[in-house]
Amino acid sequence: MTTKITIDAKNKKLGRVATEAAVVLMGKDSPTFRKNKPADVKLEVINASKISLDEVKAKNTTHMTYSGYPGGEKILTSKELIAKKGYEALFINAIKGMLPTNKLRAVMLKNLTITE
Repeated sequence: MTTKITIDAKNKKLGRVATEAAVVLMGKDSPTFRKNKPADVKLEVINASKISLDEVKAKNTTHMTYSGYPGGEKILTSKELIAKKGYEALFINAIKGMLPTNKLRAVMLKNLTITE
């Protein structure tokens, strides 16, 4: 039985919402938590565009992607990332960094939906 959980991001900091989302996606808040099994939960983050984001952090925080080819490194600030890909990419990047780096990470991220 899948449980559906909603997190409202309005007037909250990005890191606080990402931490809460990562805990739910891993299943650490459930009494049936097991490290080797993904949690049976669907998570929805609403009001993503209404987060409390400081101007200084938006300009100074960088997000790097690498294609694997020489010269394929792209570095964007948070402000540029929001302008190019939207708030959803910012949230996915933050939550992905808080999940364990193993085979279950992609499975956990499939249970995440973000609405602006």
